[in-house]
Amino acid sequence: MAVWRKLWCRNLLSVSLLLCVLLLTVDVHARPANMSAAKEKSPSGKDDNEILPPDHLNGVKMEMDGHLNKDFHQEVFLGKEIEEFEEDSEPRRNRKKLIEIFTIDFNKDKSVSAKEMQRWIMEKTEEHFQEAMVENKNSFRGVDPDANGQVTWDEYRVKFLASKGFNEKEIAEKVKNNEDLKLDEETQEVLESLKDRWFQADNNPNDQLLNEQEFLSFLHPEHSKGMLQYMVKEIVRDLDQDGDKKLTLSEFISLPVGTVENQQAQDIDDDWVRERKKEFEDVIDSDRNGIVTMTELEEYMDPMNEHNALNEAKQMIAVADENQNHNLELDEILKYSEYFTGSKLMDYARNVHEEF
Repeated sequence: MAVWRKLWCRNLLSVSLLLCVLLLTVDVHARPANMSAAKEKSPSGKDDNEILPPDHLNGVKMEMDGHLNKDFHQEVFLGKEIEEFEEDSEPRRNRKKLIEIFTIDFNKDKSVSAKEMQRWIMEKTEEHFQEAMVENKNSFRGVDPDANGQVTWDEYRVKFLASKGFNEKEIAEKVKNNEDLKLDEETQEVLESLKDRWFQADNNPNDQLLNEQEFLSFLHPEHSKGMLQYMVKEIVRDLDQDGDKKLTLSEFISLPVGTVENQQAQDIDDDWVRERKKEFEDVIDSDRNGIVTMTELEEYMDPMNEHNALNEAKQMIAVADENQNHNLELDEILKYSEYFTGSKLMDYARNVHEEF
């Protein structure tokens, strides 16, 4: 059993209790908890995700833990500007940003076609790729203490354990002398999973050293076909109940999400299942035979798949295409701003012309 599923089960009770508390105090509108949602920081204040492979990958349809990426539409529509919309909720300013984004209308005919939207999605996805490369450069410097352009597994695990609160000098000395590190079971399981991933990212020659490009694949498997395949295999292994290395609908919707004896929480679970069922049947299962193969899942998760980008473009247009002309006009994008940006723009129609 993969380490991530073990960690889910271990935290099942605490997640359930937390949901109970939330449901007593606030209305809940989110999907079942994604264990990767909260970023952990070490006692030193350093963000562990700087050197730990993130569960969430911008512009990739599925999380590393098998959850659907609920922010995918916004990520491929806004690109690197998504954080500006998250940080700035002032409607008038957001409206101006959306109007600026309407340069997506490349041929200037005042409407956006599926091909134009596809091109836009590919450009925004590339922005996320570039951001990941910049972040990786900084992370790589943090785990390459001798600055020789290569990182050993031992160097990495010392830095990782230091980020978890262990004394870096003591751990380094124990690793050097091949001593027992005396880790708790959970930390040991995470390290074993990371080690497997580390060696998967080690391209020819397999020297057990990662250079900066290989470290990028280690942190961001979407940047490497081989690591994307590894990511797919890990997800299938977690969900595949009969060991046939394929996914049925029932397997895909049966992720362990916790249960609470509350009708509102049950409604959340039901919505989440319906969302996964629709994604499985309408998008991932490309040949509509009720079975998703690793190849189908890899194609679905590949952020640079142009066919996927075109399908996503058509889906985006269909959501907001009120006049049914298979294109999007600016007023339609503004009206459905919450879908495209996660931010609702009030009184959009009254202000469209004055913004120009």
